[in-house]
Amino acid sequence: MKYSLILIAAFFVLLSNTLFAQEEITDEEIRKYAVTMDSINNMKASLLDDISVMVKSNEDMTNERYNELSKIIDDNDKLAEAKATPEEIAFIKEVAAKKKQGTAKISKTFQTMAKEYVGAATYNKVKKALKTDADVKSRYQAVMDELEKDNNVDEEEATN
Repeated sequence: MKYSLILIAAFFVLLSNTLFAQEEITDEEIRKYAVTMDSINNMKASLLDDISVMVKSNEDMTNERYNELSKIIDDNDKLAEAKATPEEIAFIKEVAAKKKQGTAKISKTFQTMAKEYVGAATYNKVKKALKTDADVKSRYQAVMDELEKDNNVDEEEATN
């Protein structure tokens, strides 16, 4: 009887350690996660820059007019009310197509990097830990700061 009681107690101790133990996250796992997030952030910024350049370089439409029409582009009655020209509508749709194409590319790149570069299990483990573990957050932020510094150096070299 004592033997059974000891076995049951040992089982519960091992089970509780397994359930509550947080997996160790290595610096390499954090780095891969950070590189993925940095890459995606850079792609998003690049897409926004491209769209901004498209809008600013359009001599027939102001930014304000673009913003006004882009909100109502799918409502023909409101477009007629706003007196949108066919050229304006075509331009808004061109920008929307560029945005959709860029967003799809970003999404595909994100999924590929998360699965193949980081690994799905590692990606989820790091993402979860970032919400609850101050040490992991701190280590992640240090890597992101380093990557940001590298990005700035690369941009400076590209402009020189």
